[in-house]
Amino acid sequence: MVEEDRYCIDVLTQISAIQAALDKVALGLLDDHVGHCMSHGRNEGREDEVRTEMMAAVGRLMRRG
Repeated sequence: MVEEDRYCIDVLTQISAIQAALDKVALGLLDDHVGHCMSHGRNEGREDEVRTEMMAAVGRLMRRG
């Protein structure tokens, strides 16, 4: 779009839509992690390790931008 010299607001709107879609994917992955990996970690006695890993991932998602 930039190479085609499209209106800047249209480009920004598309970027926003892409970011929203990626956020939705990220939340789905986190949901799966909570439901699957955290459950396994708890059963294996690694609950704190898995929780720390998940919170670090959430922190990285929140810091973008």
